[in-house]
Amino acid sequence: MMGASKAPSALQQQSNVNHNQHYNRIINGDQILDIYGYINNPIKKLLTYLLTIVTCGLVQVIFHWFPVLKLKCTSNECYLKDADSILIKDDHNVVTIKHIKKTTFDGTVEIYGGTSLKLKNLKYFKYKKVTYIWHPTNFIFTSLESLEGSIPISYFHSITKRNLGYSIDDVTSKLLIYGKNLIEVKLNPIPILLIREVITPFYMFQIFSVTIWYCDNYAYYASIIIVMSMLSIISDVIQIRKQEKKLRAMVHSESYVKVLRNNGKVEEINSIYLVPGDILLVPSHGCNLQCDAVLMNGTVIVNEAMLTGESVPVTKVPLPEEDYESNNDRETIFSLKEHSRHVLFCGTTVLQSRNHGGRPATAIVLRTAYSTLKGELVRSIMYPKPVDFSFTKDLFKFIFFLAGIACCGFGYTIFVMYLRGASLRKIIVRTLDIVTIVVPPALPAAMSIGILNAQMRLKLKEIFCISPSTINTCGAINIVCFDKTGTLTEDGLDFYCYKPVNNDSSGKPIFGEEGQTFNDENHLTKAIATCHSLTKIEEELCGDPLDVILFDKSGFVLEESGEDDDVEETARFDLLQPTIVRSKSFLNSSGEPLQLAIIRQFTFSSSLQRMTVLVHNIEDGRKNLQLYSKGAPEMIASLCDPASIPENYTEIVNNYAQHGYRLIAVAYRNLEMSYSKAQKVNRDEVECSLQMLGLIAMENRIKDQTLGVINQLNNAKIRTVMVTGDNLLTALSVARDCGIIRPSKLCYIIDVAPGDEKTPDGRKKIICREAVSSSEDNIEEDTISTSSTPSIESGTLVNSAYHLAISGPTFSVICQEYPELLDKLVCVCDVYARMSPDQKQYLINKLQEVHYTVAMCGDGANDCAALKAAHAGISLSPAEASIAAPFTSKIPDIRCVPHIIREGRAALVTSFGIFKYMAGYSLTQFITIMHLYWLGTNLTDFEFLYIDLLLITLVAVTFGATPACSRISKTPPPTRLLSLGSVLSILGQLTIIGTFQMFTFIYVSYQSWFIPYSAPITATIEDKRSQQGTAIFCVSTFQYITLAIIYSKGKPYRKSIFSNRWLMISLITMSLISIYITLYPANIVIKFMEFDPIPLFSDRLFFFFIGIVSAISSYIFEMFVINYLILSVREKRIKEKRIINDENPRSYETILSQISTDISWIRYIFSCKRSSNSQSTYYTPSKSKCSGKSNSSSYLSSTPTSKFCTPTKSIDGLLIVNNQNEEDDEITTCTSRTMTLDSTGSNTLLNNSKDGANNYKVISLD
Repeated sequence: MMGASKAPSALQQQSNVNHNQHYNRIINGDQILDIYGYINNPIKKLLTYLLTIVTCGLVQVIFHWFPVLKLKCTSNECYLKDADSILIKDDHNVVTIKHIKKTTFDGTVEIYGGTSLKLKNLKYFKYKKVTYIWHPTNFIFTSLESLEGSIPISYFHSITKRNLGYSIDDVTSKLLIYGKNLIEVKLNPIPILLIREVITPFYMFQIFSVTIWYCDNYAYYASIIIVMSMLSIISDVIQIRKQEKKLRAMVHSESYVKVLRNNGKVEEINSIYLVPGDILLVPSHGCNLQCDAVLMNGTVIVNEAMLTGESVPVTKVPLPEEDYESNNDRETIFSLKEHSRHVLFCGTTVLQSRNHGGRPATAIVLRTAYSTLKGELVRSIMYPKPVDFSFTKDLFKFIFFLAGIACCGFGYTIFVMYLRGASLRKIIVRTLDIVTIVVPPALPAAMSIGILNAQMRLKLKEIFCISPSTINTCGAINIVCFDKTGTLTEDGLDFYCYKPVNNDSSGKPIFGEEGQTFNDENHLTKAIATCHSLTKIEEELCGDPLDVILFDKSGFVLEESGEDDDVEETARFDLLQPTIVRSKSFLNSSGEPLQLAIIRQFTFSSSLQRMTVLVHNIEDGRKNLQLYSKGAPEMIASLCDPASIPENYTEIVNNYAQHGYRLIAVAYRNLEMSYSKAQKVNRDEVECSLQMLGLIAMENRIKDQTLGVINQLNNAKIRTVMVTGDNLLTALSVARDCGIIRPSKLCYIIDVAPGDEKTPDGRKKIICREAVSSSEDNIEEDTISTSSTPSIESGTLVNSAYHLAISGPTFSVICQEYPELLDKLVCVCDVYARMSPDQKQYLINKLQEVHYTVAMCGDGANDCAALKAAHAGISLSPAEASIAAPFTSKIPDIRCVPHIIREGRAALVTSFGIFKYMAGYSLTQFITIMHLYWLGTNLTDFEFLYIDLLLITLVAVTFGATPACSRISKTPPPTRLLSLGSVLSILGQLTIIGTFQMFTFIYVSYQSWFIPYSAPITATIEDKRSQQGTAIFCVSTFQYITLAIIYSKGKPYRKSIFSNRWLMISLITMSLISIYITLYPANIVIKFMEFDPIPLFSDRLFFFFIGIVSAISSYIFEMFVINYLILSVREKRIKEKRIINDENPRSYETILSQISTDISWIRYIFSCKRSSNSQSTYYTPSKSKCSGKSNSSSYLSSTPTSKFCTPTKSIDGLLIVNNQNEEDDEITTCTSRTMTLDSTGSNTLLNNSKDGANNYKVISLD
């Protein structure tokens, strides 16, 4: 295509080093892949086939579990250019094997980096639905791209101007490369699903176990296990198929669309045959988009809720043509990120398209299938990032621990059986039987019960989860990040007032009085009437709620010009059908209602923090335009002529923001340009030298549930953080109101020092100043301890004794110039304002790097990346299932967050409990078998059935039904299964159970009625009856029930065991049955269970008593030794020791232990000249040397200057500057110095009292 002139990408440059290479690294966006080449070895393959025949296919099953082993056994390493298979290792160390496909091809493809490649033969492989092709000149594999890589926007316009479309040959060639435009979740055939389930390690182990049991004549139990396993497999396959169908129904979509092809002919085709570069006609009646496409003509209103969770309609405008004169003859490269307002995304719904004169809205297909934004989100669901959660790793380690115990039993069995003179067959069967007892086959199935129950309970609360494995992770959440607008606060805004900018008698700009209604025909009124992206759908005004509120206040009505409009007038507007607004009360010079035409929109961008429109007065015959812009106060001020901004602008902005109002600044300028020029001009060319019109204050009320939820999380020692795109001071006000910023703690704002002054090493200076609340009574003095050792309550490190707040621009500076501060900053900063979507995602990743388990809760498009990056993303969306996050709450407030955390904790504790119960059950049975093997016998078939089928299965099925506790505990549940507490718990119970069983075993042998066991000599079927076996069996039944009770823990993470009705019914029923067969077994029971009965009731009662004493001993050991001494006292001391010794320097706990009571870790230099005349004096370019050259950026700072800089105390290089009340017009210089503490200078940095409502402290270190 156009790639011949493009610079080589990083991948291409890397590949030039060595063309004969076995290894290649692919960097595609955020994904890093290491690939290694392999070629088939015929001899190895032949030997593998022979081994498969010899082992009856068992080798292939092992290869299925370990694909790398299969590759090593069938192939040799080779150069990538010769490879027919490759080994792929991603950045999570997950290994995949792929075979390389080859096909004949004659055409051009676009590859990563924007380069075009002419190919005659195609060699490629597909990995996670992305195609990677072989670059024959660079000798590497690289990803296949659509039309988004380094393509000038002029290329799209050249396609539109030709307006011819692809030929049949072009389409055939493109389909061969890109494939069909279909996001399809493959429905695997039922036989394939069944085979995959059967050959999993779990069921293969069951097949092994059943084989052993049949060989040992456990026919009844083995048969029941087969039936249960078959039912379980069928159930699993049904669940898998349901999940596949659910995901398929959610993402699969195809329809008939109209495209231009074959020399400009309009053809209706199935959307699956769309290819990148097709010219798509967007229908006016609306449709579901089946691809990503760049809008070239018309205006389109879309709903992107499916992708982003944001239900507010979004206006898409055409990709503008370039003006080479104003762009210095340089081509602008298309960027999906920068030009997203011109892109129609796959999966979104077109509500309406507007066109002019019958010309349909057209778009050029950009990406198809899994390359689209929707496809990327679907791939993230199909191939989720591996959860770095210690529980799963410890689970397998613990199984190996049990396997180690099995090996001990293995050796014991061989020794005992050999002494007894058992046959070789019996020795083999008995030893293998030990493995099936110690490692219970039902363990994996039992582990999923807690998660399934939690998922069902969440669904009842209208919280839907598309990734059940995430639920356990939610049990470890210790920080929750919240978006502000629509999440913590109401979606809608209420108009409070406007504050216009007027000129006084001398022409100096000043703020006028607050206004409530727009009664004057001025630019401010025209601005709010036109600067929006509203549209009418079925006669209803639709768009951003803020725009709707302001437009209603303007007194204008919105109309969309159509066929009845004056053709000569509307013909002026080149590419799009203009939106017309007419005044209800203002008249023009002809006495007709004032009409304004919006001829160009620069839609709102969260990264640019503004939107702009170009407007024409329809009755004005001259070709002059007005530009109206609105957005963040600091951003609009930076675009304005400084002479149009009142001196007290920042003070007024801060005053409103501190009271929690959301502020919008409005500005304008007159333009003289043609309509065609207006359609091509870049926004940077016209968004400058604006005239400030005023401020609009909106009330953003906190949701009723917000304060209670935040307090609930704070009380549970779960850190709460606000991450918003709103103004910093507004964010601080809301954070105070909802409890994220505590009134008992001081809050400091991290900011870039005004001006261009640098530190000696060339970095921008950073200042730290106290954030002053709107009510000084909210901040108490002497609130921060200077203790060098943090306190630990209930094993949880207390949060820092102060708060930090930062804005997105400052966060960016710190990321780029002060990366050494980032780990500490994210541990104590609780308010992040003016954050872009990319910054939100980066913040989540940084929090994870310091070992936080992060939840992110948001409701809009700006949160999608962060929701995906978090351990638990929670989307507030009316849709039942959104692919924007693992969790979707239909309840539009943050009440879902504590629900998810509680259920996560309950599921995690359930998983711990069920595992320890299953491990305890297997070890209890193991001890029983070891005793009986000493006699040369075993439990009878029906004794095994009673234990395994009734006692164990009923408990396992009902164990997870205990609901989550109604409150979140301050102490988080343990996340390490392989911890000292868990290991000691199982080993301790093993000791107690073994002791009582051994006592029973010995006690029986000393009784007068005891008849020693002797194996029959001639019997073909083994007689397993023995009095010692019967006694141990009776005692052990109570031990199994005891394990279920002590491991089914209730508070603080789950409700009491009594709330689990089905578990209680099971335990009571089994207890009564166990008491009955111990004390009063009927003859039919004795015969059925194959008991060798205990003749005396007194001895049977004694065995019941032994079972009760064993239960009490186990309970006391678990409650006192494990829960109190180990999990409470010892873990607390270990955590303190670990923090003090800095065993993990990048852990948030270690970091907080160092900085939680002192902010002197912020080491930078602050030296600035200031002017001060009054409290409303701010940094001005004319008086401040550190402001550098005079420009409008001096109004970006929201930092008021102190009246006089006086160092009051210096602590080891820390300079505290307090405000003075004296009137002084002099310019003073504050410089930092390095000083040491004197004998009286304790570290009282954060204990200084404040001097006034507008005063603050400046802190600096060199």
